[in-house]
Amino acid sequence: MSAYRVLTLPGWQGSGLTHWQSRWEALHGYTRVEQHDWQRPLRGDWTARLQDVVLADARPAWLVAHSLGCLLVAWWAAHAGDAVQRAAGALLVAPPEIERDDVRQQIPGWAPPARQRLPFPAIVVASTDDPFGRADYASQLAQDWGASFYSVGPRGHINADSGLGDWGEGHALLAALHSGGRTST
Repeated sequence: MSAYRVLTLPGWQGSGLTHWQSRWEALHGYTRVEQHDWQRPLRGDWTARLQDVVLADARPAWLVAHSLGCLLVAWWAAHAGDAVQRAAGALLVAPPEIERDDVRQQIPGWAPPARQRLPFPAIVVASTDDPFGRADYASQLAQDWGASFYSVGPRGHINADSGLGDWGEGHALLAALHSGGRTST
């Protein structure tokens, strides 16, 4: 993927050192899109930051998003204009059910999510026991976004608490996306 760059987009509160995104950054040299405020995510601020990072380098970017980062990718794609052409594709892991009352109250200003078809290939990955979103909700987002859907079974929020380590299964999904393979289960 040397002609490309891989950008990781953590969700609310960022991704700690043992999160698979942080491990991928260390192992593979991927670049985190650092947000100005991980505790109070403002959709407009986060979108502007992603736009700045995407435009800072002419190489196409693979977007690897977790949780709220998934909703960021969809919102950015709907509002990025020509910059969206720099996105090669997206791995969207554990999108939260932002329209659920308890989640919306924790993360105000993000509901409803953008639901337009993404202009690049994408895979939505979900767990069957994610406390922040049901798998059928993630599957519907995948359908709305024109993305493939992949279930990892019972893995919680697919984060550091899920005990995934380097999460080879997820990296294989990114590689399949890069090679043009579409995965669904």
